[in-house]
Amino acid sequence: MNEQAQRAGFRSMDEGTQEDWAIIGSHFFPFAQALPDRVLAHLRLLDGDYGGFPIDRLQHSLQTATRAHRGGESEPYVVMALLHDIGDTLGSYNHPEIAAAILKPFVDEKLHWIAEHHGVFQGYYFFHYLGMNRDMREAFRGHEHFEDTARFCELYDQSAFDPAYDSAPLEFFEPMVRRVFERPLNTIYRSVGETA
Repeated sequence: MNEQAQRAGFRSMDEGTQEDWAIIGSHFFPFAQALPDRVLAHLRLLDGDYGGFPIDRLQHSLQTATRAHRGGESEPYVVMALLHDIGDTLGSYNHPEIAAAILKPFVDEKLHWIAEHHGVFQGYYFFHYLGMNRDMREAFRGHEHFEDTARFCELYDQSAFDPAYDSAPLEFFEPMVRRVFERPLNTIYRSVGETA
């Protein structure tokens, strides 16, 4: 079958047919199954990017995840810890939201909230040095995930800049990423994927 025959024939979605969407679906699912590969490749872009920190951003991610793993956290939690700063390359001003968006279909609401808000909570440790309010996180005081997010930053994120720490390599976490990303929990496309 040639490439043109493997594409939908519409010029606008309101012209689409069942056959068009069957073609699109046949491409979507293999592409979606390769998501872990793309996520891991993007994470590797943090290698060598120090941004003035004592270790590069990939090592920080590995160290955060290693600390969470050694702290006995669940596999989805460890994957969240690994990916929490993956947005640094594309979202210089909103990296937590990018990580949270990538994770959202695959983790529970608590882990999504931690990823999405860790930037404000991490600021407790340095915002005052930049002329900002280190207590910005207090705006979220009383939220059900406040303490969990403060704990993530205290135990795993803010402490993960040690050049001498023996972090596990990315290959150690790859099977975890693949398992967590194997099946989405939270997506409007969930029922479609279950029937494919």
